[in-house]
Amino acid sequence: MDALAALQSTERVSVLVIGDVMLDAYLIGQVNRISPEAPVPVVDVQQRDKRLGGAANVAKNLIALGAKVELAAVVGEDNAGDEIQQLLKEQGIGTQALLRVSSRPTTIKTRVISNGQQLLRVDEEQTDAIDAAQSHDLVTKCQGLLDDGQVDVVIFEDYDKGTLTPEVIQAITAICQEKGVKTTVDPKFRNFNAYQGVDLFKPNLKEMREGLGMAIHKSSDASIEQAVQRMHEHLQPAVSMVTLSERGVCFYAPNSNVAYKRIPAFEREITDVSGAGDAVIAVASVLLALDVPLWQIAAVANLAGGLVCEKVGVVTVELNRLVSEWEKHRSSIEDLMTTR
Repeated sequence: MDALAALQSTERVSVLVIGDVMLDAYLIGQVNRISPEAPVPVVDVQQRDKRLGGAANVAKNLIALGAKVELAAVVGEDNAGDEIQQLLKEQGIGTQALLRVSSRPTTIKTRVISNGQQLLRVDEEQTDAIDAAQSHDLVTKCQGLLDDGQVDVVIFEDYDKGTLTPEVIQAITAICQEKGVKTTVDPKFRNFNAYQGVDLFKPNLKEMREGLGMAIHKSSDASIEQAVQRMHEHLQPAVSMVTLSERGVCFYAPNSNVAYKRIPAFEREITDVSGAGDAVIAVASVLLALDVPLWQIAAVANLAGGLVCEKVGVVTVELNRLVSEWEKHRSSIEDLMTTR
């Protein structure tokens, strides 16, 4: 299916997002003076906000795209966990696979923002891996959803906060392979090598550099291509896709018509890169589920990541703007695909 048709058919896609959920809290105000206690700005708070973060922000992006979403995650039996559950309900995100536990707190990330700029972030979290019993319970909840046959694609959204253990990853991947459900991954360092044989593996350049333990020169196409091929050979996904910040995105799939290509980013007014990766994996996963050509998946996902960077804070992609951007840039990207 063509990307434009797919973006107009996203309601057909059902997604299960598995990963680390957090509560994004915001303190928004004005800076008018420096503290007499230390050389730091004093923020007069004028607004407080709480939003879904981490894997839940990927789920929000999917809802914004029009997909149906279930979220599998572990949160604490605390006030932040209650707030996450309520926010998920308000957003229309399914919570059948949400596991509440008393042994670990819900992750909270508080950002202090003034005049459109982030001044400080404070993290409250526990990042050790969930225990064997919790892993088993999480897999059981996910299997219940997968057994119903209503899931088209599973997204592993890994923030290294302990929800995605090797046991969880391997169990869910095996179930998906058995049932023909596509799998996509937004990895971090800890479990980088645990994602074997998925359909789409999408690190950013920093994550690929750390995961492979090798020097990669961002300005060198040859260096990036060599690293992507090495990663692909090691993990054996169907598709490897790497986001390269201002250099765009590259993909590698030796069994496709175009084995490797880098698609440049379009010039934008970058305000805040928070949440860009969430938009990229959400868009890529939906288009993959609808069997869109690989180059279009990479190009549209790259546009989505750029769009969310134009706004302050962690925001979701706007479907109408994404459609407009694709219509605007498609011909130039298509021309790029025909050049060597």
